[in-house]
Amino acid sequence: MRLSDLAGKEIINIFDGVRLGTIGDSDMIIDPESGEVVSIILPGRSNFLNLWMDRQEIEIPWSSVKKVGSEVIIVDLDETYSQYKRYL
Repeated sequence: MRLSDLAGKEIINIFDGVRLGTIGDSDMIIDPESGEVVSIILPGRSNFLNLWMDRQEIEIPWSSVKKVGSEVIIVDLDETYSQYKRYL
């Protein structure tokens, strides 16, 4: 799979059904030696109340990716993943 094949796909958490963002809005950490994706970094979510506050990013380990479909990427982050609690 090419990196361009992932562009525009929605990232959905299977644990609670929350839409986390899209690959187009995110960054990826890639292992320079193997060329494999290590993790996806999503920008913090904003809403009216925290427009001026520092938004937290979330780093999704590639090991949490369960399925890459034609339109979505399914990840599994439960309540034990501390970055996920701060992100929501």
